[in-house]
Amino acid sequence: MSTWLGNADHLAWLLLALHVVMGAVAVAFISARRRPATAIAWMLTIIFIPYIGLVAFLLVGFNRLPKARRDKQRHVNDLIVERTEGLGQLSHRDDWPRGLSTLATLNTNLGALPMVGGNGVELLPDYHGSIAAMAAEIDTARRYVHVEFYILVHDTATQPFFDALERACRRGVTVRVLSDHLAALMNPGRKETLARLASMGAEYHAMLPLRPWQGHWQRIDLRNHRKLLVVDGRTGFTGSQNLVHESYNKKKNIARGLRWHELMMRLEGPAVRELDAVFVTDWFSETDVLLELDTSPVVLDPAPHLVDAQVVPSGPSFENDNNLKLFVAMIHQATERVSITSPYFVPEDSVLLAIITAAGRGLDVELFVSEIGDQAMVYHAQRSYYEALLRAGVRIYLYKAPEVLHSKHFSIDSDVAVVGSSNMDVRSFSLNMEVSVLIHSAPFVAGLREVEDGYRANSRELELADWVKRPVWEKFWDSAARLTSNLQ
Repeated sequence: MSTWLGNADHLAWLLLALHVVMGAVAVAFISARRRPATAIAWMLTIIFIPYIGLVAFLLVGFNRLPKARRDKQRHVNDLIVERTEGLGQLSHRDDWPRGLSTLATLNTNLGALPMVGGNGVELLPDYHGSIAAMAAEIDTARRYVHVEFYILVHDTATQPFFDALERACRRGVTVRVLSDHLAALMNPGRKETLARLASMGAEYHAMLPLRPWQGHWQRIDLRNHRKLLVVDGRTGFTGSQNLVHESYNKKKNIARGLRWHELMMRLEGPAVRELDAVFVTDWFSETDVLLELDTSPVVLDPAPHLVDAQVVPSGPSFENDNNLKLFVAMIHQATERVSITSPYFVPEDSVLLAIITAAGRGLDVELFVSEIGDQAMVYHAQRSYYEALLRAGVRIYLYKAPEVLHSKHFSIDSDVAVVGSSNMDVRSFSLNMEVSVLIHSAPFVAGLREVEDGYRANSRELELADWVKRPVWEKFWDSAARLTSNLQ
């Protein structure tokens, strides 16, 4: 008996020693190059639930892609910086608001892609209309079609898109397709989609595949969330929409009557080659094949209706949180108005402070989010921020069920906007590979305001007096979910 107690004593002291060592390592290692809130969340997790916490950290605690992938990103960045004569020409620099020049410089330094002029832009707010527009553009392809979507499914809604791809293949057009590996595994229709692409002759690769037995491994929730289409390097599409039915073909969504509302954008002009450079980089990362970058001279078209635009890639292949830095800088530079649309709004501390400060400066600040959510943890986490925003004077509009407002755009004042795939949350800032487009154009922003007027007409405004009266159990879950949002 005494021997058993002695052994138990030794085991207890050993476990305690290991616990202390784990805590010390956590302090030294986890705090390096992490935001304080994130570091504290991980350290507390490891200290209070040591072994489970350590396993969780080893699985999802590293927020950068493997070095080989980051090296590929840097290689293509270097090629982009050197490649094209006249690419940095601008259409209407004399009309730029104060501060836009520094935003463009910031983006170039972070993502290597310059602000370029002479671009045509068109908003596509209709779900099926955007699919039809992309299919029609594919039908004009003569050389290549580049397709990259987080979720890509062949179904009744996307049938016209896949039919257009097949017609392009029959014409001898090269069709290259990328979609996220884990997203494909989690959504219905994967086998049918891959079979359709194979039968038409398209070249398909999964992005960020999880195949440890083949050496393909990284943190499981580092995903490629980009959405883009490029046709012959002259026309491009990007925005929030995945290529899938608006219910995502999931039984629980169909049972609840959920439908996703999106915003895509059509681009023409020099910015398209920048969008294509994002695809070229991702194709290189997945295939080790570096496609040729467009290095033809840029001839600037100064027509008044054409705009200056800058493609902004971001994600764990970069050393910095590119979109986070852009969004914070934009909010601080706003002088009149800040308008944010984000389906998943879990802001990093600097974003939250910038928004509250903007409202405190007397700016008109508004936030469009969904009344309901499809992801419970994110839904409750974002609700935990509403009270602080409302008290600061931010107007919050809840887009009515059963539609899920999935559009992702952000504008300041009357002539600067960002449209793309990035949410205003810590996942899009640090864990997902995203692509956005920064645009300077008063008519474009006016069009965006019309889209937002449609949101407002289908929303109810959240009032502080009503919000603070919500049930105690809702407040508890909101607060609990907020605590987990920093475990990234």
